[in-house]
Amino acid sequence: MQAAPPSPPRVIALCGMRAEARLAGGPGVLAVCGGGRAELARARLTAALAEGGAAGLVSFGIAGGLDPALAPGTLVLAAWVAGPASRREADSAWLAALAQACPGALVAGVAGRDEAAATAAAKRSLAAASGAAAVDMESHVVAEIAADRGLPFAVIRAVADPAAASLPPAALAGLRPDGRPDIAGVLAALAASPRQLPGLIAAARQAQRALASLGRVRRHLGPGLACPDLLQLVLDVP
Repeated sequence: MQAAPPSPPRVIALCGMRAEARLAGGPGVLAVCGGGRAELARARLTAALAEGGAAGLVSFGIAGGLDPALAPGTLVLAAWVAGPASRREADSAWLAALAQACPGALVAGVAGRDEAAATAAAKRSLAAASGAAAVDMESHVVAEIAADRGLPFAVIRAVADPAAASLPPAALAGLRPDGRPDIAGVLAALAASPRQLPGLIAAARQAQRALASLGRVRRHLGPGLACPDLLQLVLDVP
């Protein structure tokens, strides 16, 4: 039996939402969606690595702002990721390539947590504890698994809800495990508390601004999301 051809060089992008994964995926990039659930994200990223490996890992998607100066749509590239129990540096060469391709982006620390930092008070506390500028629910998973596998990692995030904003409970009920919107869950939460509607509309608009920012930068980064190790693999292919 003829051996299967080797998998093409790629990076794996871990996202929370299907909308983020649609932006991230493309030539040289396999997008994996964790559905906003840390354990599911770990399992799916691990499975993707088992199936074909990767030249590097990237956390890609929207984030909550921790720095009060960051408006919705601000692009953040992580210099380091602060998880609940560890802090890991992003790959310096990859970060330099991303910063060169995205001159308007902020290079700063990013916090990763299993649960959403949903209130302004929670964000203030996390900012003081971590020193990070933004927070999401996938970057610490990427940093942990990259460290375990000896892989480079990067973080590309766009701020959605700013530091002073609190997310309504309906927004937290809005994601299914496959990363698609849970319309029924949102409607049920709104029925229980209709006064959430203005805050939900504001959160949706902020998320759209962040996704638009990600879409613009994705077009600039090209195949492999500017990963230097991926480029080297391509150059080494006979």
